[in-house]
Amino acid sequence: MSGFFDIPSDLQHSWLGLIGLHLREALLPVLAGLILALPLAQLCVRFRWLYPPVLWVTTVLYAIPSLAFFVVLIDYTGQTELTVMIPLGVYSLVVLVPAIVDGVRSVPQETLAAATAMGFGPVRRYVQVQLPIAVPAIIAGLRIAVVSSISLVSVGTLIGNQGALGNLLADAMFYHRPELAVNSVVTTAVLAILIDALLVGVRVLLTPWMPRGGPTKPKADRPDPAALALEDAAR
Repeated sequence: MSGFFDIPSDLQHSWLGLIGLHLREALLPVLAGLILALPLAQLCVRFRWLYPPVLWVTTVLYAIPSLAFFVVLIDYTGQTELTVMIPLGVYSLVVLVPAIVDGVRSVPQETLAAATAMGFGPVRRYVQVQLPIAVPAIIAGLRIAVVSSISLVSVGTLIGNQGALGNLLADAMFYHRPELAVNSVVTTAVLAILIDALLVGVRVLLTPWMPRGGPTKPKADRPDPAALALEDAAR
């Protein structure tokens, strides 16, 4: 077991240090993708003709292999974390944009009309009414994007040990230590599971109107999420 956590010195990190590096390289791109996807998705909702080309572009970018991205970026960003994080941020858009668009489009038209009648402008209506109702769809997209990003960080080992926990895979072969490969796979999987569970918890906190499991309440007893969002926004 001691060899399992005995990280080779060439990685310049302890096991916990690799975990921190892995989370940074995986989560910051998704956060950047979310910040970009929110206004982009709203534009796609407002101008429906824009959605197909945006979806086409994000899909084409997602189809580009990460190694090809690295080859293009490495002349500008070098063998750095940024070279790994930029493709991950781009890849997250193919999941986040459709998730946000679908969530925002699910808001009932009568709710939007009521918000407009209460004097809400487009930005306030989007932030205080549409986004809260779209939270379940957004969190679902985030769960996919985050788990995918945590997995793909390991590819960064191809450009100068920028793969965080993935670097253990290369060292496992170099030093003939298979326990390092097991460490990499198991730790990465556990991180993905924990972050996914955390996002589920965030969804539960942000959507009190959704069922938590157990006996299903009659539909009439459930609060209307659109009405809740509108009431909260009006306060």
